[in-house]
Parts: sequence; C-alpha cells; structure tokens
Amino acid sequence: MESVFLVIATLCYCLGTVGYLIYLVRDWTPVHRTSWWILFIGVIFHGISFALRSFQEEHLAVTSSAEALSFFALVLVSTYLIVQVRLQLRILGSFVSPLAVIFMLASTLLPSHIIPKSGIFQSGWVVLHVSTLFLANALFALAFSAGVMYLLQERHIKHKSFGYLYNRLPSLDRLDTINYFCLIIGFPLMTVGLVVGFAYAGNIWRSPWNWDPKEIFALITWIIYAILLHERLTVGWRGRRAAWMAIFGFSLVLVTFLGVNLFLKGHHTVFVR
Repeated sequence: MESVFLVIATLCYCLGTVGYLIYLVRDWTPVHRTSWWILFIGVIFHGISFALRSFQEEHLAVTSSAEALSFFALVLVSTYLIVQVRLQLRILGSFVSPLAVIFMLASTLLPSHIIPKSGIFQSGWVVLHVSTLFLANALFALAFSAGVMYLLQERHIKHKSFGYLYNRLPSLDRLDTINYFCLIIGFPLMTVGLVVGFAYAGNIWRSPWNWDPKEIFALITWIIYAILLHERLTVGWRGRRAAWMAIFGFSLVLVTFLGVNLFLKGHHTVFVR
C-alpha cells in the first residue's frame, strides 16, 4: 500500500510542477492555487507512505539512498508550502517543485532495500539528527532556488532585457531577503543536527569524530554556510555574491547527501546504499 501512496505522491508532484511552470509564464492566480493544493495532496500521500514504511522498518525510513532522496523531497515540498504561506512568494514554487520531482524520480533509479532492524536507528537522537538536517537542507534548497532567480533577474537588468521572465521574477532585494531568511533559520538547524550526530556517534562508536567521509563533507558544508552567515552579518555580503554562495553551498549539500553515500565508504554508508 505504501508504494501506491508513493506513486500518487509522485504524480501529484509532477502535476503540481507542470502547473507551476505554467504559472511561471502566465500570472494566473487559479493556476498557482490549484498547483499549491496538488502539492499539498502529494505531501499527504507521501507522508502516509513514509510513515507506513517507517512503521514496517521500526525506524525512520532513510537508511537507503532511495529512501533518503524520497524523504528529502517530502521535506522540501512541505517546507516550501509553509514558506509560501509565510512569505507569499508564489513564483518560488516554479523553481522548487521541479527539484522535488527530480529527487523523487532519482529515488526510483536507486536500489531501495530494508535494512535489518537495529537499535542504532531506534533512538530519539537519530530522529532529531535526521529531522533537523533534512529541514536545514530543504531551507538551503529554497535559498539555492532564490539564488538562481537572483542571478537570472540580475542578468535581465544588466542586459536591459525586460521580457516576460523579468516581469515574473521578484525584485533583487526580495530575493536576497529570501536567501537570508532561509540561511538564518537553516544554519542553526544544521548546527543542531551535526552536534546531535557527533554526540550520538560518540555514544555508539566511542568517538564523536571518526574521519567518516560524510562527517568530513558535512563539516566542510557547515563551514561554508558559517562563512556566508558571518559575512552577511558582519561585512554585509548581499546580492550576487550571496546568491553564488547559496548555490555553491547547496551543491556541497548534494555531494554530502548523495555523492558520499554512492561513492565513498564509512560508518554512514555501511547502512545507506
């Protein structure tokens, strides 16, 4: 049954993405409203599917790359729907929903298997570790999307190309504000997730730091976002530089999140394949 719900969720995400791409071209409020609700319905079915699989495995169903990508798509769409209500930036969905579809389709191409039940995954610390990091990564994905839109809008202004896309995209100040909003919330969540992970690793493997590839890349990613936040708060980094850093940071997130699992071995990748 959970596979059926997952298929329905994927179809909803695809249909919602089509609607948002239409909305990117034409400012039709009913198209946006319909697309938002289709994504919302997709989240409901996706959440039920995730809950059923987690119940079956008796721990959060994120122990394979396919499960992790699927769960990330769930968190990403859920985060967008909430942020949309808060910030009223409708056009952001035209850039975020295709990302969710890509992650969902990619998850179907990767092997998905149930890891044998283990007490390692059945801890509240693991739930906190996973949930905070996935939520932080979803916010960084929104910042990535805002960064892409910023660069597109800046290019239109620089070349004085005031076509339909220029009129559809928000102002540079608004996009920079969205970037900062996602960073200022996402970075503390990422910090909490990493600290909890290191603490739990110390309890399980007798050392909080084990030179695990995922730990190394996660720390590098944290440093990049720490530099970005520091420079924004103290030096006043804004605009194009902040947009590029948001894009670069999320690229590292993807390397840490997926690339390490597929190509390197360590404590995390013993289970996540």
